[in-house]
Amino acid sequence: MMSGGTTVPLERNTVRFIDNFSAGTRGSASAEYFLEAGYQVIFLHRSKSLEPYTRHLVGRNFLDMLEILPAHVGVKESSQTELRRLGEMYQLHKTNLVMISFNTLSDYLWLLQAAAQEMHVLGPMALLYLAAAVSDFYIPVSQMPCHKIQSSGGPLSLSLQLVPKMLAPLVTTWAPNAFVVSFKLETNEKLLESKSKESLERYHHHVVIGNLLDSRKNHVIMIDRRSSNTEDIRLTNEDVANGVEIESRIVENLKSRHDHYYANHKTG
Repeated sequence: MMSGGTTVPLERNTVRFIDNFSAGTRGSASAEYFLEAGYQVIFLHRSKSLEPYTRHLVGRNFLDMLEILPAHVGVKESSQTELRRLGEMYQLHKTNLVMISFNTLSDYLWLLQAAAQEMHVLGPMALLYLAAAVSDFYIPVSQMPCHKIQSSGGPLSLSLQLVPKMLAPLVTTWAPNAFVVSFKLETNEKLLESKSKESLERYHHHVVIGNLLDSRKNHVIMIDRRSSNTEDIRLTNEDVANGVEIESRIVENLKSRHDHYYANHKTG
């Protein structure tokens, strides 16, 4: 699993960089549901982005949950139920979870290749879930200044190059039998389905999950290489009120597709 955004340094000794919009919400939530579904998860994530289980505590001061007494330190009664639940889930699944962090675009690309090549031996049992927000543009090292760009030089003009697309070698060479899932984020609803289908046709992987920036937490579309039909996954108002996360539905859907793919691959 890949999760979180990537940075593009502007200098070799990096002070400034271009960043991608992503807190790692989709990836960290999905990791929990994949673990619950019985998968072993290699969680490749942006450093300091959200992580499985601890994501539920973000935005709160952990020290406020503690009760300091003369003889010991405990957890306040108001926080015990939640922390016990999270702790039990983590203890149950931690032996099936490996977490590795990255920061830069080059870190991400290297880890993606290394992980995919190692998973090659798993054949159709492997599932690659590419939920990271990867930069489309970068500055080659040969074109970077060595030291901090000085503002005294006047306005800054950047020339960015297109990032090489890694889906093609991943699907054809690094892990050719793995079940590969990618994401397509758009801001224009009219482009979402066509761009998602275009990605499948270009790279010949298995599923594209399309989502819009302003509705990504409640609605996605699933497009499978085997079918031209688009499947909607949408949370109802009742789902939202009950705390249902759309990632639970996404993982449930993908597990069914992956099981079908694996069964066909074994008999195929």
